[in-house]
Amino acid sequence: MGVRVCVVGKGGREHALAVSLAREADVVVCPGNQGMELLGVTCSDTPPEAVEADLFVIGPEEPLVDGLADRLRAGGKRVFGPGADGARLEGSKAWMKELLVEAGVPTARHGSFTREEQAISFLRAMDPPYVVKTDGLAAGKGVLVTEDRSEAEDAVRRYMSGEAFGDAGRTVVIEEGLYGRELSVLAVCDGQRATPLPPARDHKRLLDGDAGPNTGGMGAYSPVPDADDVLVERVMDECVEPTLDALRRTGVDYRGVLYAGLMITADGPKVLEYNVRFGDPEAQAVLPRLGEGLLELLASAADGSLRVEPNVRDVASVTVVCATEGYPTTPRTGDPIEGLDEVVGLPGVEVFSAGVARDPMGRPVTAGGRVLAVTGLGGDLVAARDAAYAAVTRLRWEGMHFRRDIGATF
Repeated sequence: MGVRVCVVGKGGREHALAVSLAREADVVVCPGNQGMELLGVTCSDTPPEAVEADLFVIGPEEPLVDGLADRLRAGGKRVFGPGADGARLEGSKAWMKELLVEAGVPTARHGSFTREEQAISFLRAMDPPYVVKTDGLAAGKGVLVTEDRSEAEDAVRRYMSGEAFGDAGRTVVIEEGLYGRELSVLAVCDGQRATPLPPARDHKRLLDGDAGPNTGGMGAYSPVPDADDVLVERVMDECVEPTLDALRRTGVDYRGVLYAGLMITADGPKVLEYNVRFGDPEAQAVLPRLGEGLLELLASAADGSLRVEPNVRDVASVTVVCATEGYPTTPRTGDPIEGLDEVVGLPGVEVFSAGVARDPMGRPVTAGGRVLAVTGLGGDLVAARDAAYAAVTRLRWEGMHFRRDIGATF
């Protein structure tokens, strides 16, 4: 094909990126996982800095916060992913909130604290629901939303002591609870301009009916019927573009995905958080909806000169995450995965490997909390959902868990 792309990361998001980009380029995933290899993806343990490629696409937040994009660019590489300065948007929720206020972006009333007594006092002056977040990275699990103030106060103590999330929680951000429907808008940015990918809605809670603890994400769907083009344009005008402008004023040349996690309230969209990379599992729902052209889209953004719009196919997607027993706190691993060969190749189904390894006989076994993301595609969300769950029911391992209501209500 001539063009070589290195996707950095090892989860389902990176698998989805690899599959989409492989339509137009040779792709290697560093380090990837053994489940991806079973499904035909080339993986390598070579450090990204030592890989020769025409484009590097960095998947997870940790290497972005750690400055991998800066190191690659310093070596003359073309990179899709922000430098460490822009990655602070996700690396520090307190800094992100300050930037939103400076940019005039609508968001929840909030406070940031490094002292427990001040945080508790702020909580006691608020009405429920209470939202408590770690300032630093916590793999999508450092957010508590509760009606119970004593639970919120206990979270503050566990976060700030380091018991729950180590240094990531020693600064906490406390927010007022917002009412509405959540929405994810992922925008491709070239430092000056931004263009949105199709919006998605994810399901963060572990259990049906949005019960149980927060997770890294148990499923997602796209399109979102209540998020039409008018709403997406409003999100871009009121949230994404002012944020990009504010970053530029601080000297940040932001080239990568700016992922706005939003609450659509009665007063309009408000930013709950920003992520600096493709969402997981949103990527597994959004990327299969794109036709050819993703390579040029990401490469032109990396060059600082967006030249194309996303090529969106007229197809709906529903992604169901299959997890292990004990996820998200103490995931059980090492169990044989059955049915994978039955699911791969089903029409209208894509399977993305997140936590899969091979046993000594080469058979797939569970190797993480979120094991597989199964995406169903169809002419509408009902058909896509039917395809996803028809595939999921063919998969089996001891303690396998998945939500049965992903995309059930639109």
